Amino acid sequence: MNIRLCIAVVWAGMTLTASASEEARAPTRPNFLVILADDLGYSDLGCYGGEIATPQLDALAAGGLRFSQFYNTARCWPSRAVILTGYYAQQVGRDVHYNAPGRGGLGRRPAWARLAPVLLRTLGYRCYHSGKWHIDGKPLENGFDHAYTLDDQDRFFAPRQHARDDQPLPAVEAGERYYATTYIADHAIACLQEHARDHADQPFFHYLAFTSPHFPLHAIPEDIERYRHRYEAGWDVLQAERAARLKELGITHHGPPPIERDLGPPYDFPQNRDRLGPGEVLRPLPWDDLTPEQRTFQATKMAIHAAMVDRMDRNIGRVLDQLKAMGAFDNTLILFASDNGASAEIMVRGDGHDPQAPPGSGATFLCLGPGFSSAANSPLRRHKTWVHEGGISTPLIMHWPAGITDRGAVRHSPGHFIDVTPTLIELAGGQMQTTRSGDAAPPVPGKSLVPLLTQDGPARHSELWWCHDDHRAIRVGDWKLVAAKGDPWELYDLSTDRGETHNLAAEHPDRVRELESLWLQRADEFRRCSP
Repeated sequence: MNIRLCIAVVWAGMTLTASASEEARAPTRPNFLVILADDLGYSDLGCYGGEIATPQLDALAAGGLRFSQFYNTARCWPSRAVILTGYYAQQVGRDVHYNAPGRGGLGRRPAWARLAPVLLRTLGYRCYHSGKWHIDGKPLENGFDHAYTLDDQDRFFAPRQHARDDQPLPAVEAGERYYATTYIADHAIACLQEHARDHADQPFFHYLAFTSPHFPLHAIPEDIERYRHRYEAGWDVLQAERAARLKELGITHHGPPPIERDLGPPYDFPQNRDRLGPGEVLRPLPWDDLTPEQRTFQATKMAIHAAMVDRMDRNIGRVLDQLKAMGAFDNTLILFASDNGASAEIMVRGDGHDPQAPPGSGATFLCLGPGFSSAANSPLRRHKTWVHEGGISTPLIMHWPAGITDRGAVRHSPGHFIDVTPTLIELAGGQMQTTRSGDAAPPVPGKSLVPLLTQDGPARHSELWWCHDDHRAIRVGDWKLVAAKGDPWELYDLSTDRGETHNLAAEHPDRVRELESLWLQRADEFRRCSP
């Protein structure tokens, strides 16, 4: 059955109303390219204070907008559900509820939680996916016309689990000419070429989800060489350098927090130290306290991380060249973000780790770890999985020559991944309505970012809410209440202390109680509405 007819007849989820169908199909509606990095640090990009060569993304920032206070969910799969639905992950069954036994709350989305491509297809868009999926279901049954899906999180050179148009592909053998970042871009370019040839009368949505720079740290040797000696001064120096550049750029206005020397990886794998050798350290100790072997090992890991980001930027450039070649660049809204902050994890999975193999090759399994993750997330605190600012803050670049005139500007209004789908739907000419077999579904918490395309403004949300691994937080205005699992609440004024260094909980107990009550109220609401 034709998908539009199917949706019209048995629509059981979120629906759209197009305002004046002819107007909704006007050629001025933009195409959409949503690019998502994986475990990218807040300050990894050049346009966000980093030293890694990212000229393609820097050019998008110079010609568009950068957001200084945009948020994800602190983890990969919740972020991907949120960015494509406009709901918090707990609302749509894509993250665990607070204090839930086992994995309570994590499952399939309810029928009303349709993904953006399903909604956009009803408005005449063609939809494509290239890269990491990590959402329940499969791409083509969720509105995509074509998809390359990389489900292997442990191998950049020889994945065993990947698919094209939901059909499994053979495992890539070691030695074949394959690198995940390049292949993902190849697929995106092929989809865009087909679109230009066969569907030029329709707008498109392309979800381009790179796996870089997620562990394992696998990179092309020539890319690693460009950064071989760049990080030998260590993570303390790098954290301070990046924080200073972010101030100069006007993106942040505070110094970096002290590196938490006793905070290691979020999950304990004590055997990894022996498997990875004496160069690995499980705590972000002062750089001068490390042995020469440890300093070399750690600096090499950061060099590989940088090489992965560098190669991702190069491949983004190839996709942008295709947009220009097909005459679509000026009227394509491009969004670039990361699914969470840089990762402090240290583990060995996949094909194991051969300490004799060249670092960054497919026979190795290295992770960035808490030292350089602290620097990658500079000037923010903590890492992926935590809901302190370092775990949940993402760079966000928005570029659209036909729709953004305030080019090179920084937007300080807080936003969240819940805002992405409402933005796309508004610009596509639709309106988000929540219905479920005639009954009201939860209100969509996401708010369109369209007003911010023309000028910065006040906070558009009454509150922003987080929960992951029982880490929890809520932001109301500039006040943020946050607690790591098992720890008491901490209170910060983000207008002066986004590095979360001055805990004000003892000075403002009434505010703590007020924000805690609101956090619990939302948690209860989300528990009731999820499947």
